[in-house]
Amino acid sequence: MKLSRRIKQLTRGDGDGWDVFYRARRMITEGLAVTELTIGEHDIRTDPSILRAMNQSARQGHTGYALVPGTDLLRDTVAARVQTRTGVPTTRNNVLITPGGQSALFAAHMAVCDPGDVGLYLDPYYATYPGTIRGAGAIDRTVQTTAKAAFQPDPQQIEAASDGAVSLLINTPNNPTGVVYSRQTLEGLADVCRKRDLWLISDEVYDTQVWDGAHISPRSLPDMADRTLVVGSMSKSHAMTGSRCGWVVGPEKVISYLITLATHTTYGVPGFVQDAAHFALTAGDELENSIASPFRRRRTLAVEILSAQTTVGLVPAQGAMYLMLDVRATGLSGLEFANALLDKRRIAVMPGESFGTAAKGHIRVAMTIEDVRFASALKTICDFAKELADQNAAE
Repeated sequence: MKLSRRIKQLTRGDGDGWDVFYRARRMITEGLAVTELTIGEHDIRTDPSILRAMNQSARQGHTGYALVPGTDLLRDTVAARVQTRTGVPTTRNNVLITPGGQSALFAAHMAVCDPGDVGLYLDPYYATYPGTIRGAGAIDRTVQTTAKAAFQPDPQQIEAASDGAVSLLINTPNNPTGVVYSRQTLEGLADVCRKRDLWLISDEVYDTQVWDGAHISPRSLPDMADRTLVVGSMSKSHAMTGSRCGWVVGPEKVISYLITLATHTTYGVPGFVQDAAHFALTAGDELENSIASPFRRRRTLAVEILSAQTTVGLVPAQGAMYLMLDVRATGLSGLEFANALLDKRRIAVMPGESFGTAAKGHIRVAMTIEDVRFASALKTICDFAKELADQNAAE
């Protein structure tokens, strides 16, 4: 019995880039003390007020099948939020509620990519991007950004890579780099999409985590609303990673087809989860700010610590819950450095190579532990890098 090429080629047998993370977890299971700065999981849990709303909804009976497109209440809430933040007219007919942002990413590509079409995305990238595009039957094609350009995409390079392409996937604020795409960058990308007739799939799950500059949704740019699919999620903005509640926002016709897709795949999101999401989205800025504030503080700490040394470089940390650190002065790749750091200092980080090739010689640090421990771990990383750099210079 054979398996489909699609399922076997999701990762092309090359692994998923998470080997250091898995090794750190095994060490923890064996009783070793490891400081984890790997995955984007908040160090605080979902706010008790959100859990109370979820519990109340479930106890009141909202535990059966919910409407596949999402409840009218939550779709209206998401639409109003998007319209307020972007100025683009948005109604529930522009919104599909999905089981998390990952499901939304897959649905968006299923909507616009036929088998054999090319789906573009940027390197470095979130680890699931290539498999998501392949899972939709499309051919994944990366366009590299560079550390020299602070990982801002180059529209000319994207246009040069666009033969056969039908879509472009972007992510700002960006995971893994922490970069927020500038208006100039986004306008350049929009120009390419209009010129080359590309769908723009915009992953905006970190839109509430902006420390420097401003988040601009490309759907708000001229003539882009009809060719942009926006992916959003409760996971990062409200520390609801396990609740699995996200959305796609796009043209009504696309959403109508995506509702049909959801009917044949996920069959919706539990009603009590959607009611909790509605509560969270209408609870006000204070709740969202309280969830984002630890990462803002830690970003400030990181800038102070990294400014006091010269070995480790910091990619502009403008948003999201990550730092991208340049460790090339050590003479090691990001993967080699991450493995050595885990072995010698019991600190787990993600190698830049886990997210493609553009961030070779970098590591991604998640700002997801308590402030004092985070500052201590970051200082240890810098000291360890200096030791390795001094050894490299002496050889």
